[in-house]
Amino acid sequence: MSTVHNRVRAGFYLDSVALMRLSQTITARSGVVEAALMIGTPANRAILDDAGLLVADGRAAGPNDLILALRAADHAAAEAALDAADALLDRPAAGSGGGARWRPRTLAAAIDALDGANLALISVPGAFAAGEARMALARGLNVMIFSDNVAVADERALKAEAAERGLLVMGPDCGTALIGGVPLAFANAVPRGDIGLIAASGTGLQEVSCLIARAGGGVSHGIGVGGRDLGQAVGGLSTLAAIDLLDADPATRHVVLISKPPAAGVADKVIDRIARASKSFTVCLIGAETLALPANTRFAATLADAAADALGGAPVAAPPAATLARARASRGDGRRWIHGLYTGGTLAAEAQVILRAAGVSVASNAPIPGADTLEGGRDGGHRILDLGADEYTVGRPHPMIEPNVRVPELARSLADPSVAVVLVDVVLGFGAHPDPAGAVAAAVAAAPASRPAVVASVCGTDGDPQNLAAQIARLESADIIVAGANARAVEAAIVIARG
Repeated sequence: MSTVHNRVRAGFYLDSVALMRLSQTITARSGVVEAALMIGTPANRAILDDAGLLVADGRAAGPNDLILALRAADHAAAEAALDAADALLDRPAAGSGGGARWRPRTLAAAIDALDGANLALISVPGAFAAGEARMALARGLNVMIFSDNVAVADERALKAEAAERGLLVMGPDCGTALIGGVPLAFANAVPRGDIGLIAASGTGLQEVSCLIARAGGGVSHGIGVGGRDLGQAVGGLSTLAAIDLLDADPATRHVVLISKPPAAGVADKVIDRIARASKSFTVCLIGAETLALPANTRFAATLADAAADALGGAPVAAPPAATLARARASRGDGRRWIHGLYTGGTLAAEAQVILRAAGVSVASNAPIPGADTLEGGRDGGHRILDLGADEYTVGRPHPMIEPNVRVPELARSLADPSVAVVLVDVVLGFGAHPDPAGAVAAAVAAAPASRPAVVASVCGTDGDPQNLAAQIARLESADIIVAGANARAVEAAIVIARG
């Protein structure tokens, strides 16, 4: 019978991405069922408790402490894994002597050390992020808040203060930005150019920026605003500020806005500001109905269409018709369903929109308006899963960091005799796993010979650490159909499933 153990390190902080990677390393140890390393904020303790990974020692941890939590096969395996985690956490300190680079421990020290800095990236537990952001704004810095679990009231107040100071707040929960050619957090290697991006979506910004780069274009700035910015509570404050910045930027010729549909009153404010802009715009609102847009603005139904419109053409090609015909011919009797297993939330939402527009009723764990919840489609039917949602990442890394998180769901769909097509996204870039395509290819290679067709899209560039061409080759070596964009992959899946 498995056993749950906690160990607490008092007064210890490490970035959440680093903690997720350490969790991945510990989980891979023999005898460990699952592991999570999290700062002991009330929200994080609740997450661990819900996952069944919290015991007395962890419950006593404070918001300045680190909880090492794991479930193991037995006591000996648990203690060995906790000791290994401690050793990994101590490793940076062990090499801190001699000529090691000095790292500031406070925002004030960092500002003093880096003359001319104008941006602070905040990645601390959500309970502390607002305070750090206020200090950065007070020192005249723009702010990118990578942290999540920030109260919406704090988000609104921070963005209102930034507007008064003529500054910008990106986030909270802003996972991607491209500022002056510098990729921040989960971004890609994209050349500089004359297209500005504003996105309430991390993978949406990644997809459009990569498609622009692969077509020979470039990005002036990619500004993430956080998923709640265009909601009623926040009122689009950062989106409006980003429009102001890019409208005034001489290096920006055209601007693309990427989001799910804004709240009605907020949409009116944003459209009114766009109408007064000197630049042309493309608006891609995933799942939106038709909008009344000003003369300087065009609507794009998909991320691929948005990239093509910004470039003045260059649409992304579909997979060859002969390839789809072969997949359709080998579909087999009784196979009719499409299963989408996504690591990118916006890519999953886009898949739902395209399927619904094609008359396909689809269930999801993160449904767009008008779609069915997953509860209505667990026992058959078309399904789109966002595997980056909280229910799949409690106590384990995000699948963009650890692609093996997706493998159990992928194996189930590949073994299901009613599934015609499995859709997957492969997201590259800084911060992502070094070989996400490898995990998908291995799972497909291990599937039954009569498996469903697999269609993938790869979000990335050849300049990314993983290299786009190499990742596509890994997928194609496993007889996976690779489309040039998520929208084209979904359209291909429809063709195959309909026979």
